[in-house]
Amino acid sequence: MIRYSLVCEAAHGFDSWFPSSESYDAQAARGLVTCPICDSAKVTKALMAPSVARTDRGQLPVPVAPQADAPMPMIAEPERQVRAMLRALREQVIANSEHVGARFPEEARKIHYGESEGRPIYGEASPAEARALIDEGIDVAPIPIMPDDRN
Repeated sequence: MIRYSLVCEAAHGFDSWFPSSESYDAQAARGLVTCPICDSAKVTKALMAPSVARTDRGQLPVPVAPQADAPMPMIAEPERQVRAMLRALREQVIANSEHVGARFPEEARKIHYGESEGRPIYGEASPAEARALIDEGIDVAPIPIMPDDRN
């Protein structure tokens, strides 16, 4: 596994794990690597310092886990407020909608064309599937996943 520090075109920074560098390249080329804040697929690797083990001491360094009471990185108040609003929106959607998972594009079409009962739903769709739904006149909106929601 490899962890990359990534940044989107709007300068939102975030980290993500990939099985290999080739996996990152393939996913990024397909538009599957998106910013969790603004959902932009224009993402690049941020500058990272390599983790180099010192061999002159005869043993590898032991990574130190962060303390439970360690301060969180500083986030500007406007960004904190936006994150709180997005988190509240996500909680509202989850509480009042049916989760249909990967069947989201199919269910959204059935509801739109009257083949299924109209109801609020949420689930997963690739960027291409979401664009196709929008092109068909089906109202969809991404609900961003906040970085700390992935832990």
